[in-house]
Amino acid sequence: MATLLRVDASLRTDGSISRAVADTAADAWRAQHPHGAVVHRDLSAAPLPADAWAQSVGAAYTPQEQWSPDQRAAKELARTLADEVLAADVVVLASPLYNFGVSQYAKVWIDLLITDPRLGPGSTALQGKPALLVVAQGGGYRAGTPRHGWDHATAYLERILRDNFGMSVDTVIADLTLAGVNPAMAHLIDAAEQSLAEAHTSATQHGTRLAAAARATAQTAA
Repeated sequence: MATLLRVDASLRTDGSISRAVADTAADAWRAQHPHGAVVHRDLSAAPLPADAWAQSVGAAYTPQEQWSPDQRAAKELARTLADEVLAADVVVLASPLYNFGVSQYAKVWIDLLITDPRLGPGSTALQGKPALLVVAQGGGYRAGTPRHGWDHATAYLERILRDNFGMSVDTVIADLTLAGVNPAMAHLIDAAEQSLAEAHTSATQHGTRLAAAARATAQTAA
């Protein structure tokens, strides 16, 4: 049975654009793969301990029999997170842009994954595994906009997924998401609505394609 791992890094549960677009991708995947499983890791509802990365890194330089309880717990957590990614056929990471950077929830998740020996530098365990990155941006950071270059999250996430983990990455971006609540952006509401509509369309296409690929892989394996 094929599995989609969905990871949400938005601090919002209601009204989250990144979650809504990820919903669309997951729904499209389910529609094409009704017998597939969706595993949900909500990093906001169940935050990972901020010090777990330091504990897991420290354990890597400490004989296992000398691990402290905190180090042991951190290594077990890293192993659990890595198991989820390794077991999935498709990974969907939904992460908003916060203060021009990466959500702290996503950053802790990534840092812990890298401390698992199976996913550390030079590993090939995830080589070619499909990943869909869903990004929500309150403002506009595309080429030609006043704040082009201020998005310090999307390229980082793409590089981690693609170049560090070796995954096959597609990205869906919904931008200008604050246009409806920020009076200074009122003139951008139409553009924001268009961006969101395009993001949902793209998420549907990617979810459908990824489900078809997972189904074909399963049939080949059988």
